[in-house]
Amino acid sequence: MSLPKSNSQTSPLLKGKGLPEFNAITPEHIEKDIPNLIGNLNKEFDLLEKKINKQLELENKLEWAGIMEPINELSERLRWSWGIISHLNGVRNSSELRKVFASKQSEVVRFNNRLGQSKTLYKALLKLKNQPCQDQNETEKRIIQTELLSMKHRGVGLDGESQKTFNSSSEQLAKISTVFSNNVLDATRQWSLLLTKHAEVDGLPERALETLAEAARRTGDKGTKGLPTAKEGPWRVGLDMPSYIPFMANAKNRSLREIVYKAFISRASAGEINNEPLIEEILSIRLQQAQLLGYKNWAELSLSTKMAGNIEAVQDLLEELRAAAFPIAQKELLEMTKYAQSNGHSKNSNLEPWDISFWSERLKQEKFDLNQEALRPWFPLPQVLNGLFQLCGRLFEISIEPADKEAPIWHKDVRFFKVLDRNGQAIANFYLDPYSRPDNKRGGAWMDECLIRKRNTSGEVVKPVAYLICNQTPPTREKPSLMSFEEVETLFHEFGHGLQHMLTEIDYPQAAGINNVEWDAVELPSQFMENWCLDRKTIMNIAKHWETNEPLPEKSFQKLCQSRKFNMGIATLRQIHFALSDLKLHSEWTPDSGSTPDEIRRRLVPLTTVLPPIAEDKFLCAFSHIFAGGYSAGYYSYKWAEVLSADAFSAFEEAGLENEEIVQAIGRRFRDTVLSKGGSRSPSDVFLSFRGRHPKTEALIKHAGLTEVKC
Repeated sequence: MSLPKSNSQTSPLLKGKGLPEFNAITPEHIEKDIPNLIGNLNKEFDLLEKKINKQLELENKLEWAGIMEPINELSERLRWSWGIISHLNGVRNSSELRKVFASKQSEVVRFNNRLGQSKTLYKALLKLKNQPCQDQNETEKRIIQTELLSMKHRGVGLDGESQKTFNSSSEQLAKISTVFSNNVLDATRQWSLLLTKHAEVDGLPERALETLAEAARRTGDKGTKGLPTAKEGPWRVGLDMPSYIPFMANAKNRSLREIVYKAFISRASAGEINNEPLIEEILSIRLQQAQLLGYKNWAELSLSTKMAGNIEAVQDLLEELRAAAFPIAQKELLEMTKYAQSNGHSKNSNLEPWDISFWSERLKQEKFDLNQEALRPWFPLPQVLNGLFQLCGRLFEISIEPADKEAPIWHKDVRFFKVLDRNGQAIANFYLDPYSRPDNKRGGAWMDECLIRKRNTSGEVVKPVAYLICNQTPPTREKPSLMSFEEVETLFHEFGHGLQHMLTEIDYPQAAGINNVEWDAVELPSQFMENWCLDRKTIMNIAKHWETNEPLPEKSFQKLCQSRKFNMGIATLRQIHFALSDLKLHSEWTPDSGSTPDEIRRRLVPLTTVLPPIAEDKFLCAFSHIFAGGYSAGYYSYKWAEVLSADAFSAFEEAGLENEEIVQAIGRRFRDTVLSKGGSRSPSDVFLSFRGRHPKTEALIKHAGLTEVKC
């Protein structure tokens, strides 16, 4: 097969600007274009280094525009092209794409390492930083400082064999992380269980049955009466969230819950897709790299770029939360056990992990008369989006309109929207890919950058464009996507990330949106937006029955508010267990420690869980956040950012959520600080500008549901 000719004029992968032509990009393009692109970038960087060296030799004064702008231009061309490939690898995965992605990843890492290890560039940045007559503004100074630390972490201070070892391990780490992620996707996709008897799906609500019947139809299953139906089956339960969560929360058949749970908790831990050896390899490489760079361990390296600053600060925060949550979690488990034993569970046996979701849901219904599945009809996706957009209009003086015909997409379900300011001028766009596709789409939810705001040399502003990816319950033949309340919160969460990307007013791409924001502060806007899911005005504007348009009953709203803190002790401990596991693995595990990563994780069990994990629990094998994402030694960031997000939302609560004029004024201030400043200033300074003081941890405890919460 002959490969197509590729250049910046003919190849959709080499445009380097504008919206990508997703469906025009083939594995053959990637095979040809990425080496050509990197070859050209290397040649251009050669010329730039010579130019900078000459200036350094002549001891000329250096200018920002002569150093940072051309470097950003080189980096952006690669980010644009490789970013498309990475995006498609997450949302439209295929064996062909995987193969070519893996084959070119090392070249990308190699080029980025070259930029990061350029001693010429490093000397130029140091001179820019230390010039007696500095012309840089505060944003430029912060970018330079961040870039110098980043170059240190990319090995600029290494030489000879040390640098060769570092570079080789960087390529290997990128490769292994991709394999890890693919293994989780494959393990999720490959396992499913066909159910043919009504007794096997007893307890499942109609919506869940529709989802499982739809899954059976996709795999070609046939029932006794033809195609699978929600009423007659057969039904196929899988490990993707829209299938797994409703089954575990509602299926009365305990033995089937056990089977499904054990399949889920042991994903990617056996056979050809076993991530256990990859975990040790990833940890070993990170430890080696950290020590080469002069740090004791990876956690110390990671925290050098974060607000927390050091391991002790993280541990102090997590211990504060753990101490508050643990006794509450013990009471919650005891209450759940007593309830279960009074309602059919054996009085002589304790609850097992596959019982928790089921009896938690039953107890919640008992205490609050609240059935989460029964609320789905009030949360159809179009109505949720409409309410979310109206909230953004109230708070941030923007309007959001569909623009589906104005952009290429990668799947028929993908939507495209434009964001307008108060004057009706377009300032940003975003893609929304809402539904689960376990066959080729990575699980979870995330926001990523398609285009980053910047100002061209001509003065024209490139509008930011975001990818917003969810994995919520898809529509069926009979009904639209009816969202669970948790799916609504997830959508608001990711939209918060998107708002910070899209509403930035920073023209430097290195600090626009989420760029240059410390990792443990980047969750502030996302967690802030989740709070509005239980704001009365917001929820009543969203929750309307998809068939009758009837609003959510007041009693149901009150029940949602009352149930907010239900089992939050257990939920908080779960997050602390994840965060401490991450921290311990990246600060204490070594190849010579005599313990496996799983053993180190299990040592935390007595203090961070009230229900010990079973022997089959291989949770780490699917912990993509830290082994295939950006959260290594940083998973604590979710809790750290809650200090900020809870306190930020409390500004509205203290002023009075019913006071519309004040709410709008505070919303504008939030936009003008947190959402607009990006990484141009430190998160502490940005928060201080919004709140008028530094954050307090009291709001975090309230936000975690460990004190009384009033609606």
